[in-house]
Amino acid sequence: MTEAPFLLDADGVLRSRLLAAQSWLDHGFGTRLAGDWPKAPLLLKQIHSDRVVEAGTVRPGEQADAVVSNEPGLWLPIRTADCLPILLADPVHRAVAAVHAGWRGVVGGIATKTVAELTRRYGSRPADILAAIGPGIGYCCFEVGPEVAEQFQIAHPDALREPHESSPQTQRILREKTHIDLEATVVRQLTDAGILRERIAPARRCTRCDAKLFESWRRDRESAGRMVSAIRVVHEKTGTAF
Repeated sequence: MTEAPFLLDADGVLRSRLLAAQSWLDHGFGTRLAGDWPKAPLLLKQIHSDRVVEAGTVRPGEQADAVVSNEPGLWLPIRTADCLPILLADPVHRAVAAVHAGWRGVVGGIATKTVAELTRRYGSRPADILAAIGPGIGYCCFEVGPEVAEQFQIAHPDALREPHESSPQTQRILREKTHIDLEATVVRQLTDAGILRERIAPARRCTRCDAKLFESWRRDRESAGRMVSAIRVVHEKTGTAF
């Protein structure tokens, strides 16, 4: 029997087995049970963009949706409630990244741009990078109208769960409702960027479906809270931050 790729710990935080095997980093994907974990200030004002910044250059209220760093002890937190939280780690150069990927960010390629930023700043090789994709809205619940479906049809047609060939049936679907698979699209983007498929761990957990564990804007609208996912470099020998 295959082990679950993510485990829920006693603090209500989901941990990726892939990243948990790395003694030089700490990480987690927050849930409704996680309280104020990880007790770290937010670095970004998330705006559903494709902008990636380096943590050391972030100013108060910085507008971006991904952050990279190799500074020990510094948490890189992002907030989500249906959007995908993505945590990246380069074990060779000890660099990490946190990505907030909503549908606009996915269309804009924010995950691949973050990989490129790790490469540019720290010399990371995509083949060395580990990627964990936390819970987000699943294709089961991510129904969109034609204005969103058309953007995916152009940039990422495989994300559409209905037929996407140019046909009367497809045009009817796009005029009505279609379902988008954000997680599968991000996995494909990361592999296209050079990350090995076996080094990518998707949670395959839908935030809208599980009201006990996850916040969901689609489900609860304005009453929805936000969950924090975060990653940081720690001291390898002690497992604590510098």
